[in-house]
Amino acid sequence: MSKLSQNKPNPVLKKYKLVFLGEQSVGKTSMITRFMYDSFDTHYQATIGIDFLSKTVYCKDKTIRLQLWDTAGQERFRSLIPSYIRDSQVAVVVYDITNLPSFEQTSKWIEDVRNERGENVLVVLVGNKVDLESMRQVPTEMAENLAKDLNTLFIETSAKCGYNVRQLFKRIGDSLPDLDTELRAHESLQEVSLRKQHNEKLFGEKSKLM
Repeated sequence: MSKLSQNKPNPVLKKYKLVFLGEQSVGKTSMITRFMYDSFDTHYQATIGIDFLSKTVYCKDKTIRLQLWDTAGQERFRSLIPSYIRDSQVAVVVYDITNLPSFEQTSKWIEDVRNERGENVLVVLVGNKVDLESMRQVPTEMAENLAKDLNTLFIETSAKCGYNVRQLFKRIGDSLPDLDTELRAHESLQEVSLRKQHNEKLFGEKSKLM
């Protein structure tokens, strides 16, 4: 190995924080697991607080790192979520197409995102569980209209079958460069210790994403 190559610095990956939001049991964890490991587990346990995973992907002629934050849908964890939304670049709001109330709550989740991030965030509305089409309660057109009214992207998926999951992340990846100019002037995203921050939240200590 030449001296020149030894001294060449490693390129710094651009990091994007994606926070997954939605009611309990809509399939947020299943969607992330399908993307990360191309697998599906029929016996998922409810997420407790916040979980974190990251994946490096190649998108639009460059390599980026997606940081995936999986939030709990239970009401008792709602007070934790705004701080995780606050420095996110992407909010993925998920509902279950067989559960109308889960769809009706998406407007509130999107409102929470806008309150924390304004317009400096990409919001994606995702209707999951299209493998259960015979049980559908939320017409596709209804969700498309909501997405148009709230200025979000929209896609339907099945984490169980893998349908449109990679397409979801591809659409996100294709849209991220368009946010860079605005976001670069306001913030940068760095690695954090999830366990440390989660414990601080649970014990009422003040914490801040660095």
